[in-house]
Amino acid sequence: MDFQNRYTCYFPDFRGHGRTRCESLEWSTPRLADDIRALMDCMNIEKAHLIGYSMGANVGLYLAVNDPARVATLTTIGTGGFCDPAGADEYEPERLVEQGKQDIIRQMMERHQEAHQGNWQEFMRQSAADWRRYPDLSEAQLSSIGCPVLIIAGEHDTYAVADKIIQLVSLIKGSQCLIVPGAGHRPHMGREQPVLVNDTILEFLAKNSNLK
Repeated sequence: MDFQNRYTCYFPDFRGHGRTRCESLEWSTPRLADDIRALMDCMNIEKAHLIGYSMGANVGLYLAVNDPARVATLTTIGTGGFCDPAGADEYEPERLVEQGKQDIIRQMMERHQEAHQGNWQEFMRQSAADWRRYPDLSEAQLSSIGCPVLIIAGEHDTYAVADKIIQLVSLIKGSQCLIVPGAGHRPHMGREQPVLVNDTILEFLAKNSNLK
């Protein structure tokens, strides 16, 4: 409730995810960034604070690079900002079945049932394909980001490792960084350090924007 008490908050499901319905099951990080821009246009939101987790953080980076006038501040959680295809093969549907990872399959079926129309296999293929290719932003593009940026990662996050975080912070001039001690890929969630993460984001927003 901390954020809702101070800001007007929106929690959109991405194309291909959750309860967002679309005839096409295809999606990618750049296309999702286009969708967020279109959503802002539809709702007459000229500029917004963007907070993105994992792939959502990469979507935020694309918006900050390609449509900077729409981004008041950007907070990324759980991304190193650079493509790392290692591990993507493990999320191909055939691999999940082969390894007997029924818990993951069940989660994908339940969480994204409406979006993928019951075709969890295609959802996982799209996820693996996006993982292998994005984010695909050059150092020059990342260096062009001019809005205030807060970069958050768990100390033990295998997707946002230290060397990538250091490189990302060095490229985005004036960016701030929080490495959450003892946390993994979900430092903002209940079993990790949500109070620290939320308080840090709220302080960052209060200091860096007049848009509420």
